Amino acid sequence: MPLFNQKVSPGLSIADDTDILHFLNPDNSDKYVDARTALKNSDIYSIVFQLSADLANGKLKADAPRAQGILNNPTQTSNAHAFWQSMFAQLLLGGECFAYRWRNQNGTDMTWEYLRPSQVTPFLLEDGSGLIYSINFDEPEVGVMEAIPQSDLIHIRLLSQNGGKTGISPLSALANELQIKDQSNKLTLGALMRSINAPGILSIKHGGLLSDEDKASRSRKFMKQTSNSENGPIVIDDLEEYTPLEVKSNVAQLLNQVSWTGAQIAKVYGVSDSIINGQGDQQSSVQMMGNAYVKSLSRYAKAITGELNNKLNANITLDLRSAIDPLGDEYASTIANLQKNGTLGANQAAWLLQQANYLPDDMPEKEQPKVQVQPVQMFSSDDKQSTEGGDNDDQD
Repeated sequence: MPLFNQKVSPGLSIADDTDILHFLNPDNSDKYVDARTALKNSDIYSIVFQLSADLANGKLKADAPRAQGILNNPTQTSNAHAFWQSMFAQLLLGGECFAYRWRNQNGTDMTWEYLRPSQVTPFLLEDGSGLIYSINFDEPEVGVMEAIPQSDLIHIRLLSQNGGKTGISPLSALANELQIKDQSNKLTLGALMRSINAPGILSIKHGGLLSDEDKASRSRKFMKQTSNSENGPIVIDDLEEYTPLEVKSNVAQLLNQVSWTGAQIAKVYGVSDSIINGQGDQQSSVQMMGNAYVKSLSRYAKAITGELNNKLNANITLDLRSAIDPLGDEYASTIANLQKNGTLGANQAAWLLQQANYLPDDMPEKEQPKVQVQPVQMFSSDDKQSTEGGDNDDQD
């Protein structure tokens, strides 16, 4: 067959089976949760912001100078912290994030470009040897690039159902919770709008039959009477009875009915719900909460460093110490305990604290404690003899 008659296939589409079911059932609106809509939820925004900020506050360290350089300055359009927080926030919202590696002819990374998931379409090669991507760039001069090899793209994934090719959004597990909370918010707002705000009830006794106009007129007169009395006692006759209304907590109970949705959101992201509802700050549980939060961050850190190690061919680690202990007090306390029990010497402890920038490098040497020397009286041999002679004379 001639070459110009050959059919070139870009690759096999990587699609979830539920996409076909959703196409056949368009009324299944809980299949997908938009990230922009999810961020309007205060609980999701709080968790995504805190996790992405703490991950971005960590230090990406590589054992290769070129890899360390691109990690420290990945983009030209923003600073490094904003770039990495945007990448990690998209990872938490969509389950995967993308960045295109602009490289020179030698293969050295010059800059990385953040890509939205809607710009990237992954494909599997027909022989199954790898992935290729089709990217729709925002720049008109670049346009659409097809059959991009996976080595040119940073593709970080979380949980996957297809062997790690693509990631699953954590928001897919919160579709029902978000719908329930939206309906509850509508119900609460409706109850507040339809609630009656009255100071009390003025009853006409002994079979009084008044029309609606008379009741409204008597209410206005009663309010005028109370205002003219300048907050004095209310005077009514035997045909009337006034009962003040009690404030009940029905609306407050309605507001607290869906507080469990915050716990559900925190459970999906693997963190404690105390970081979004302010509970659990007792002194007895602070250490336990900190350890659990560190474990949650380390789960996301492994997904990040795994992709970077593969694409940059370097040993990359994410040091989260600066994120979980920004002042370094806990680290200094640990070093002090190691020195106290004899595991570390004083010079070793000081060196570790200087390496962690807890102590300055140009710190002066520690002053040695001054030892007070007691004066010693010296005696010569002549003095000793004279002393002994004097003693003998006294004895005589």
